[in-house]
Amino acid sequence: MAAPPRARDPQSVLFACAMNSVRSPMAESLLRHMFPQGLYVKSAGARRGELDPFAVSVMAELGQDISVHKPQTFEELEDWEGLNFDLIITLSPEAHHKALELTRTLAADVEYWPTQDPTTIEGSRDQKLAAYREVCDQLLMRIRRRFAKVGAASG
Repeated sequence: MAAPPRARDPQSVLFACAMNSVRSPMAESLLRHMFPQGLYVKSAGARRGELDPFAVSVMAELGQDISVHKPQTFEELEDWEGLNFDLIITLSPEAHHKALELTRTLAADVEYWPTQDPTTIEGSRDQKLAAYREVCDQLLMRIRRRFAKVGAASG
């Protein structure tokens, strides 16, 4: 019997941040668009937040609609569908601690990708949007690097 796939080539990925309102929904959408089939992708937060309109705007610039995303906590996700993920990628310290607590009882690998919270940026609408775009670009680069080999023929 073959060993179950590990996070090197995950089948299911959970992105997590503080409130599931900016970074993790962006990452979820980016990865889902990269692999529309064959990879199960969700996101959650350590706490419940409200979907951020700047995040919706920046993703719309890429042709990705996250306006229907409903922020949820780890607990809500667990209640609704369980936490059966091969890989949990955390984007904030709070989410990382939460994921490490959860993986005491889950067989999931955890990777920490420290990602700036663009909601802390002060300034004009354009300055704020620029901060969100920067976070989106960083996430896209990390996702491309991390998942470049997923789905590629091995051997």
